[in-house]
Formats: sequence, C-alpha cells, structure tokens
Amino acid sequence: MRLETPRQRRRRKAREAPFPPAWRALLSGSVVQWRYLDAAERARLEDLIKVFLVDKEFEGAGGMRVTDEVRVNIAAQACLLVLGLDDPRYYYRDVHSIIVYPSSVRPTGPQPSPLLDGAVTAAPAPLAGQARLHGPMVIVWDQAAAQARFPGTGRNVVHHEFAHKIDMADGAVDGSPRHRDLSAGRHLDEVLAREFARLRRRSEEGEPTLLDSYGGQSAVEFFAVATEAFFDVPVPLQEQCPELYGALAGFYGQDPAARVRRGAAEG
Repeated sequence: MRLETPRQRRRRKAREAPFPPAWRALLSGSVVQWRYLDAAERARLEDLIKVFLVDKEFEGAGGMRVTDEVRVNIAAQACLLVLGLDDPRYYYRDVHSIIVYPSSVRPTGPQPSPLLDGAVTAAPAPLAGQARLHGPMVIVWDQAAAQARFPGTGRNVVHHEFAHKIDMADGAVDGSPRHRDLSAGRHLDEVLAREFARLRRRSEEGEPTLLDSYGGQSAVEFFAVATEAFFDVPVPLQEQCPELYGALAGFYGQDPAARVRRGAAEG
C-alpha cells in the first residue's frame, strides 16, 4: 500500500472537511460570480478552495492583516479560473506564497521583473498585483475586494495575476498556456495572436476597445487581459469577440456568459 505524503494527507483532510458556513456566507455576500454558479459548480469550487488554502501561504505586508475574509475571497477568485480544468493543481504549481497589501504600493529602486526570473525593471510603477515565475505573488486587497463585489469593468487583479501563473505552469512565460488538447491549443494560440494584433492596432489608432489596452504590451499580458474579460465581462466579449470567447471557453472549460444570462433570467 502506497503511503500518503504529508502534503497529500493535508489535501485529503481538507477535501473531507465540511466547507465552513461562514465562508459560504462570505462568498455569497462579497464575490458576485459565486452567485452565478450552479450547485455542482459551487461544490467543486468549495473543494478547490479548501485545498488551495492548505497548499498556499498568505502573508500580509504594508500593515495588512490577512483574515479569513481575505484568504477565502482571493482563493475563490483564483480557483474560479481552474474550475473547469482537468488538473487544476498543475496550473497553480508555481504558486507558493501570496503577499497581500492593503492598497497599491510603489516599489523603490530596481525591482525583479514581474514575469522574467532574474531580470529587473529600473522604473517600477505602482503595483495592484504581480506574478513572477518561480516567485511570490502580490495582490492588492482593496482592488481585489472591490472587483469581486462590483464586476463588469473588464478588470480583475486576481484573475489577471493568476492567469499569468496559468501561463507559467509549463515553465515558459509566453502567453501560451498548456492546453489539454494539442489541436485546440494551436487554435487558441492562433486566435490569441490575431486578437493581440487587433488590440494593438486599434489602441494605436485611438479606437475604443473592450479589452484593456494594457494587453497590447505583449502576448503575455494579452492572455492575462483576455482572461480578465472572459470572466468579468463575458457577455460583451462573446458578442464583440466571438472567436476569442470560444477559444477561451474551450481552454477554461467554462461558459461564464451563459452563467450570467441564466442569473439574469432567474433574478
């Protein structure tokens, strides 16, 4: 009989433990996307959250006190991205610690590049979040909390930074996450490349865009920005960029636009 490792034991015990009613009430009141999930999706998300919280370390910085509200809220938003994936732990295997600041922070002096291990940036800008290959994550709580409670802007710092970690799971930072299906993965890459070029062109010409123009900086940022839009403004994305929406739905194994429409009809 194969013995469990300590980590496997912690994960099993976490899955077997009931989901605290206080956490469920917290999600119902502060994470709008939780309300759109059906019963089976909520049950799966609860299991993912429980394992996430025993696997990942949270640390407060800048005077931040990390409470259950902070941990469960961020975990729920992060785990929503991998809800439909076959091996969700694979995609977050590069996530070890999450540093939470109360509000935006401006680093001083040269800083490690958010994406490239070993590189530095000379002129750091204020941070709302950061994900580094093989490094800790940074999440700013006031923005994470507000975006969970009031979605619809196309921006979500938790989704953005955890999309970077999904991209990084195969060890490469290239805006091309590992897809469960090789052919579908090639299609996703082709669609991302076309939509990236389209966003850059429209941004340079001063045209309004549904996707945040920040995604035009690189293919890496485009995947994170597209992920934000897919989960935060799924109906407009499906209407305005149907090919991009379909490719992301195939990758994530989810249809958030259908959830939103179902929620609107029920409510």
